[in-house]
Amino acid sequence: MTYSYNPSNLGERGLDRMRFELGDTFVAESEKTAYLSDEEISAVLDSSASWKRAKLRLVETLLHRFAYEVDTKIKEAEWKLNQRVDEWQALYKRLKGEVEAEELMDGGEFGFTGKKVRPPIFYVGIHDWRQ
Repeated sequence: MTYSYNPSNLGERGLDRMRFELGDTFVAESEKTAYLSDEEISAVLDSSASWKRAKLRLVETLLHRFAYEVDTKIKEAEWKLNQRVDEWQALYKRLKGEVEAEELMDGGEFGFTGKKVRPPIFYVGIHDWRQ
């Protein structure tokens, strides 16, 4: 797994820009500080239909990773790890709303693309026998 970040590539939609938008830019001690590897980000970017859809999928994976972290208190030391989960959840909800709105406008996954599709099996009035 590799971890890289080059701020001079922020103008292009790619690995470095996604890492910047997610705030995953500190890669000096990559195994300890980076959330996502270059391979994970690249795979999601290549397999997603849009930039926002890729970002939503990456945020979703981060939420799954952080779900296991709990608040811990040992004598005077205290770690509130759930605080960063709240921020990721807020970003996830915002992105999900934007992606769903875009897909609804485009017709995307909801079948309103104008292409010829098979009519639905169930419809209003399916059991009205007096037609």
